[in-house]
Amino acid sequence: MRKVVRRPMPLDTPARPLRTTAPELRLPPPFTLVRLREWGDAFEHARRIAPTEGAGTLVHVGRFDLAEFALVLEPDEPLVAARRAFYAGMAALADALAAYAQPETLIDIHWPGALTVNLGLVGGGRLAWPEGTADDAVPDWLVFGGMIRTASMSGEPGLNPSVTALEEEGFGETTAVDVVESFARNMMVHLDAWQEKGFVGVAKSYLERLSRAGGLRSIADNGDLLIRSPGAKETVRTDLLQALAAADWYDPATKGPRA
Repeated sequence: MRKVVRRPMPLDTPARPLRTTAPELRLPPPFTLVRLREWGDAFEHARRIAPTEGAGTLVHVGRFDLAEFALVLEPDEPLVAARRAFYAGMAALADALAAYAQPETLIDIHWPGALTVNLGLVGGGRLAWPEGTADDAVPDWLVFGGMIRTASMSGEPGLNPSVTALEEEGFGETTAVDVVESFARNMMVHLDAWQEKGFVGVAKSYLERLSRAGGLRSIADNGDLLIRSPGAKETVRTDLLQALAAADWYDPATKGPRA
């Protein structure tokens, strides 16, 4: 996976949402921020601008109850292998939460892209690429989108134990901005490790967080999950493409994590 590197901006670039390095969101130098108002959709907007804005563009929606962002990447390998960038994004998102969590806080990834804190759903990640790209072709771009529920809007915290928010799980004054900044830093760490040492480190970081009982777990070259249970003769393969399409943690009606 190629490092995050910005393309030069064309002089005739059309109007777009304000790009800023505002002090409330501090990103590492390779990133360029595109900030949307609270009704924006970071994932869809990043997909629209990815062909022109290029790697390192991070779209952020300014909300206090939800850390919502999407990052544009430019892979240098065929799509069938480049999709594994999803695992780097999920590992970085889990690490971002761990940086602010209290000791003994349980942070799990549920295959492939749901994140839970103390068994309650807080959000997850998604991945997009240009439609029609063949598996053996290098995609022009990828977009990793993440959402983390920082505050509950239901007014009744704890009513549904299967969902939660950071404010309910001991994260104190951790804000959406904190989560996005931490994600960006951790994503750089995982991408650098991938480039220098191969995908094995990314896979290890992801699988250590994966909540699934028993078995030897690994990630195939095409991103599928492989599990061999103790005493089993065969390895069970779970299709990454189907799992990404389902994105069962995401509620398209509310455009947020399932409640």
